[in-house]
Amino acid sequence: MTSKAAAIRAGEAIIFRFRHQTHTKPNRVVSSSSERIRPAANLLVVSRDPLYTSQPVEMESYMNGAKFDCLLFDMDDTLYPLSLGINLACRHNIIDYMLNKLKIEESLVPKMCLDLYREYGTTMAGLKLLGYDFDCDEFHACVHGALPYEKLKPNPVLRNLLLSLPQRKIIFTNSDEAHAVTVLKKMGLEGCFDGIICFETLNQPSHDSTSGKRILCKPSLESMEAVVEIAKLDPKKTVFFDDSPRNIASGKAAGFHTVIVGSSALLPGADVALESIHNIREALPELWEAAGDHVEAAVDLRSAVVAETTVLA
Repeated sequence: MTSKAAAIRAGEAIIFRFRHQTHTKPNRVVSSSSERIRPAANLLVVSRDPLYTSQPVEMESYMNGAKFDCLLFDMDDTLYPLSLGINLACRHNIIDYMLNKLKIEESLVPKMCLDLYREYGTTMAGLKLLGYDFDCDEFHACVHGALPYEKLKPNPVLRNLLLSLPQRKIIFTNSDEAHAVTVLKKMGLEGCFDGIICFETLNQPSHDSTSGKRILCKPSLESMEAVVEIAKLDPKKTVFFDDSPRNIASGKAAGFHTVIVGSSALLPGADVALESIHNIREALPELWEAAGDHVEAAVDLRSAVVAETTVLA
């Protein structure tokens, strides 16, 4: 597989556009105020958020003695909880798009939406393979453009936790770039990640609405392999965090160490289970041990400046 990069500047964030040649295996529910934000300066969050006090599952320390140099994070329903309702709003918007834009029979839409998601990883991917003719950018604008982003609040606890992790950190989401950037900004997490791998990263830009086009997305093993190539990862030194059991299973098949988020039970393919992303330190102290005393100084420095997040798209 090949990829090429062309750097462009958008606001204060550098966006690196990687084009992966289009090339899908077992995800949880589709994730995701109407304003959608393009890359901009980081927010410096100073308030404290008391959310997520549950404890991680006690289990064997499978990473003892291992060295990890990259942490790969899903975004929706992983960095924030499913209970916020962003997921449900997104599904309603997809149903509206199928009804009003694609003119699919109303009685068929709810089941069809869920069945395609389960079969192809995303409803969009299934619709394309079934031959529906639509523009992917328009789909994303309709589905994500009206999400209740006001439910996402700045989370300084998570921000400081992420900044304290010494490893390279990358977002890996099926969503489009605009949605990913908006979510991170709303949560005050700009500058916490070294890159974003999103829909545009894995799929060639569609200048037409050709139907039948195969979309590369989680949970396919090919999408995992593409991320390894694009981000130059060593799977054995990468920890993958996701809320979807199917994504976790594929991540394990790709060779990642896997962490299921939002579950108190260890599921097939998962090495660790976290009820909340905030429990990383308790469950995986090994991620900090190699960094020693340099971590706190690094957090202070990175919190005080406007950092850049690279969108690998």
